[in-house]
Amino acid sequence: MPAFNAAKYIAASIQSVLDQTYQNFELIIYDDGSSDQTREIIQSFSDPRIKTILADQNQGLIVARNAIAKKAQGKYIALLDCDDIAEPTRLEEQVAYLEGDQCDMCGSAYWTINEQSGVRKKSKQKYSNADLKALLTIGSPFCNPTVMGKAEIFKELPYLQQHKHAEDYAFFVEAALKGWRFTNLKSRLLTYRLHENQISVVQGEPAREVFKKMQLHYLEGMNIGSAYCPRPMSFMDRLRYAMPMIKMLNQHIRGISMMANYEIYARFQFRGNGILTPFTRLERLMVSTVASLYGRLA
Repeated sequence: MPAFNAAKYIAASIQSVLDQTYQNFELIIYDDGSSDQTREIIQSFSDPRIKTILADQNQGLIVARNAIAKKAQGKYIALLDCDDIAEPTRLEEQVAYLEGDQCDMCGSAYWTINEQSGVRKKSKQKYSNADLKALLTIGSPFCNPTVMGKAEIFKELPYLQQHKHAEDYAFFVEAALKGWRFTNLKSRLLTYRLHENQISVVQGEPAREVFKKMQLHYLEGMNIGSAYCPRPMSFMDRLRYAMPMIKMLNQHIRGISMMANYEIYARFQFRGNGILTPFTRLERLMVSTVASLYGRLA
């Protein structure tokens, strides 16, 4: 749990870990030079399973996460942001799944709660290894604070400063290219807060630049050229680039669902097509269906 000026939320996040049904854990909290009451709140908990790293100056999220991974002694590392709430069975369910050797890293479905409106919503996820790796071509398929994975992955693939602002996406790309297996559990194991001070909200253009670089790196790692990168294009260009890209992707990753192919192909189309919308949706449906059948039969 990295923390910086999180006095408003961190007590509830810490307590959600201490209340887990699975009790054999260490909770490593990195206070990244907070200037509010964060450190005092952390130190008010007396549970011996809490291990702290107290930085004198703010070093940033990448330094914090790498320090936590280096200090961790467990077989698995579970991520949790200092403003989110883990459901009581989160660790139990993810450890059980990982112990079954069905994957190397798993996230989960989750709840979002909007701090301003109070509205609570269910996430919309994909769950299989094939779908998650396919969706990495257009974005991160994980909610980062739901992720638990083998400790060796986090130690082998440290977060890098050149990936700042999109370090999570870069980490998942490198893990996928290394062949680690992914899953999202269908249980909703986290409540994810949406508020205006989140790093994901304020990072902006630098994040987009890093994302684009890693997106191209991922495509090239699957022998799909940068010309096939998903982006809005005309119908004739979709014939030239989008349809071959979907075919190559399904050759490289077997078992991609029709809905994942549908979501990826949509990125090649322009939004707001007006009267043409039914036709673009039909095109999307036809291409994604054929691609999924091809991926299973080829």
